[in-house]
Amino acid sequence: MKLEHIAIYTTDLENLRAFYLHWFGGQCGARYNNSVTGFTSYFLRFDSGARLELMSRPDLVSHKNWGLAAGIAHIAFCVDNREDVDSFAEKLKAEAWPIVRGPRITGDGYYELEMDDPDGNRIEIIFSPFN
Repeated sequence: MKLEHIAIYTTDLENLRAFYLHWFGGQCGARYNNSVTGFTSYFLRFDSGARLELMSRPDLVSHKNWGLAAGIAHIAFCVDNREDVDSFAEKLKAEAWPIVRGPRITGDGYYELEMDDPDGNRIEIIFSPFN
């Protein structure tokens, strides 16, 4: 069994779509609109085959900066080596995008950096020495 996709609700669908396409590439499908509920979404497909569904609806409230809470903790994008993590960090710095933590070696042996998307969802850029 493989994970097919993860979905994120957002109050700013176009901004979050632009963020994930800018930083992580991939291909974006057509925008889906439900005229009855106001629900809209995009599916983004990445080179690994994983997909991310970005969704919005008019009655959402933002959870940004709520702090530690139960639920999905982060999304991890894996790169080929430590140098790719460092290179990603340099790109973030060049565009003045905040790095939350890292690059660093975690207690369980990954080399990673952490950042947040525009909605405050945590993202890890990791190199796994275990693959």
